[in-house]
Amino acid sequence: MKDRLQALKEEAASSIESVSTLEQLKDLRVRYLGKKGELTAILRGMKDVSPEERPVIGSLANEIRSFLEQEIAAKEDQLEREALEDRLREEKLDVTLPGKPYPVGSIHPLNAVIEQVEDIFIGMGFEVAEGPEVETDSYNFEALNIPKDHPARDMQDSFYITPEILLRTHTSPVQVRSMEAKEGRVPVKIICPGKVYRRDDDDATHSHQFTQVEGLVVDRGIAMSELHGILATFAEKLFGMKLETRLRPSFFPFTEPSVEMDISCVQCGGDGCRMCKNSGWIEILGAGMVHPRVLEGAGYDSERYTGFAFGMGPDRIALLKYGIDDIRHFYTNDLRFLRQFQSV
Repeated sequence: MKDRLQALKEEAASSIESVSTLEQLKDLRVRYLGKKGELTAILRGMKDVSPEERPVIGSLANEIRSFLEQEIAAKEDQLEREALEDRLREEKLDVTLPGKPYPVGSIHPLNAVIEQVEDIFIGMGFEVAEGPEVETDSYNFEALNIPKDHPARDMQDSFYITPEILLRTHTSPVQVRSMEAKEGRVPVKIICPGKVYRRDDDDATHSHQFTQVEGLVVDRGIAMSELHGILATFAEKLFGMKLETRLRPSFFPFTEPSVEMDISCVQCGGDGCRMCKNSGWIEILGAGMVHPRVLEGAGYDSERYTGFAFGMGPDRIALLKYGIDDIRHFYTNDLRFLRQFQSV
């Protein structure tokens, strides 16, 4: 039996050395060391061995089993390393080859202006409020002191879905909704950026869809002087320069008194140029003190509280800020135009 065990050891060692795949090595393990393997088959003959030789044969069988397990483990490590090296050679990449450039997008110039406006007002303590773009006639007009027969409705020329539902013509409904949500509490200090819609012929300075940013402040003792101070500060931060500002009387149904704010021309500094039509001034927004009827309709006592509101078009501001001559560039997705603002 000793001879059979030694012969098995030599045969198995030679077979293990000659295998070239892990699958073949697995088959050898089963063949020699499995429950029905050749080593087990030899040991079944232990019943024919004398009692004196059995310990010797058992010890030799264990040594051979341990030897073969070590040989198989070593061969397995070798084959795994070789397989890894083969895979690395096959998957080798030449890292010196030039890469494939992928175009990187950037923020749209109009969105850049809106975000800058938001950052300026947030820095002055305002919160950003949002509301639905599909609005009711009540919020879009009547709550803002614009009844159904008011001529200001003709100026808006709206997109109606039903007689009482329309695409909002301004973001002012968000102001009303915000005041109602406060349930008469103060302060209210918000800006409302968003898209608005009006029936208009698209040209270099008009679009049927555009953006607005409106603001609202309601509290005790709010005065027109605070409105002027906030808007002047805003204009200087937005254009990054010292600007002159002026307020001119105007009319909006939801504010009284109402004004429009001009800034000294950002291109000529007030000397007069093509941009400002040689006037030295450029209009950038409308504003005014919130009309008492609007306050009362939103649940505020107009005898105790006052407020101001303002509204501006980021499209127009972006035209001025970047010297763009046609508002339609913002909406045509022309990459030649958009690539000019990758660093904005």
